[in-house]
Amino acid sequence: MINKLYEKIKNYIVNNYKFLISLVLIVALCLVELPYVVYTPGGLVYLNDRIEVKDGYEATGSFNMSYVSLMKGKIPVLALSFLFKDWDIVKAEEITGEDESVSDLLDLEKLYMQSSIDNATIVAYQKAGKEITINSEVNNIVYITKEAKTDLKVYDKVISIEGKKVKTVDELKQIVNTKKEGDYVHILVERNGKEINTTSKVYMTEDGLKVGIVFLTTYDYTTNPKLEIKTKDNESGSSGGLMLSLAIYNELVEEDITHGLKIVGTGTIDINGLVGEIDGVKYKILGAEKNKADIFLCPKENYEEALKVKKGRNLKLEIKSVETFTEALEYLNTL
Repeated sequence: MINKLYEKIKNYIVNNYKFLISLVLIVALCLVELPYVVYTPGGLVYLNDRIEVKDGYEATGSFNMSYVSLMKGKIPVLALSFLFKDWDIVKAEEITGEDESVSDLLDLEKLYMQSSIDNATIVAYQKAGKEITINSEVNNIVYITKEAKTDLKVYDKVISIEGKKVKTVDELKQIVNTKKEGDYVHILVERNGKEINTTSKVYMTEDGLKVGIVFLTTYDYTTNPKLEIKTKDNESGSSGGLMLSLAIYNELVEEDITHGLKIVGTGTIDINGLVGEIDGVKYKILGAEKNKADIFLCPKENYEEALKVKKGRNLKLEIKSVETFTEALEYLNTL
């Protein structure tokens, strides 16, 4: 029985070896990942279904976050990019840095998304005059420069610097500026649930003294009315902050600022309501147009590029640049 089965398998391989070798090569080529990524026009995240405020107000229109689709540089994807004019190949190191992988970038972008959600919620509740209480905040290390001489690690949570609670980058700068080049700054962090004492050496740059770290703040808070925001595992990044803050605000107030329109946009937002620059505005505008948006909101820094795309592709949607949450709100109130 076993001998017969063996003979059948052997004969099949002998008679079909060329096909089998080709199949193995095709599978291998599909699995190989080259050091590139491919950007393509993305779609929209319909925020009306993602945000739930207890006893919140309904909208006649919609707020939507636009996103960029990013695919890893596998050979079939790279080949297809030569057929579609809006698929652009970019070296992976241009978006991740030489020492990071695309997977590292995606993990980090999830932390940026959480910070964006926190900022958007705080801004929306405060602007709507609703109750929000910040219980605590965490400063997460998200970047360490090559020049840094430190035992800090990305994702460390800063507890204190030189024994002081530090809430902003400006407060960190103030501490660093009390030091001299070559001095060490003592930083207490939480890592894997344990408190660890670390140091970072002060060095001189064209912009002054540095310790070579960047941190991102996330918050723990309670809201009244209660808020629930739904996200998906494959979502990340901070560029939806502006639209998220507007969508939350719209459920908190009686007046509907969508005015029945499909409003799409992009832009980061900080805790003070300042709208920040984003990457990939070309792909986001094309995605918004494809999904029949009425209005596209974008940061001031991206406006010139956005207009260039609109004129070059003869797009119909209206583009409006904003610098703050308040400015976006004032514009929508005029519609």
